Amino acid sequence: MLHSKTEGEGKPLLILHGFLGMSDNWKTMGTQFAADGFQVHLLDLRNHGKSFHSEEFSYEIMAQDVYDYCKANNLEKVNILGHSMGGKTAMLFASIHPDMVEKLIVADIGPKFYPQHHQSILEGLNAVDFSKKPSRKEVEEILEKYINDFGTRQFLLKNLYWIEPGQLAFRFNLAVFNKEMEEIGRPLPENSIFTKPTLFIRGGNSHYILDEDFQNIQQHFPNSRIETIPNVGHWLHAENPKLFYEITSSFLK
Repeated sequence: MLHSKTEGEGKPLLILHGFLGMSDNWKTMGTQFAADGFQVHLLDLRNHGKSFHSEEFSYEIMAQDVYDYCKANNLEKVNILGHSMGGKTAMLFASIHPDMVEKLIVADIGPKFYPQHHQSILEGLNAVDFSKKPSRKEVEEILEKYINDFGTRQFLLKNLYWIEPGQLAFRFNLAVFNKEMEEIGRPLPENSIFTKPTLFIRGGNSHYILDEDFQNIQQHFPNSRIETIPNVGHWLHAENPKLFYEITSSFLK
């Protein structure tokens, strides 16, 4: 069963993080939604955060994990919000189980195919040799050689934890990501359609959802609209949390 953090009472709202992320990335936003009268479920997807590690890794299996989680927690009707990889998982889940989803929010990803673009991040992560028992600072120095962006490095460093005194590790399952990297870019199946209210939010400086993608989005999600948050990149919810919250909150209400 997926690891989760639950907060608040009311209509269930599931939040799915992106690739190499975890439920903790959404803690502050989750508390705001809980104050709005939602029962917020922050999930760690498989091979991420505190959820189980598995050799199987695909959108189909992650959507099944979300379904199993809903069944185990007696969640019959949910709202669902997903960022990046979590957004594509949410899209697939909603199209397979439309009766279980009231509203869908997708943050900065479209249904299309994305070519492999995490190479430098994976190179940096693979360059860390935990058998040498590096300190947190040493891990950061290794990542800095491969990843220029400070924000991205901090995001990745959130995954560090102490297995035991003196021994750090990453929470995510790097070995499986190295093997199954192509899965992350896979498109939504052509016949996947969800006709209920759907909101896509993109970052104005991000290239994940382009103007020419709108038609493809409409084909899969005919009852959708697209909002843009200006001057933010792919981590739009972290870069402008106030506007992200305002847009999503008014859509959910």
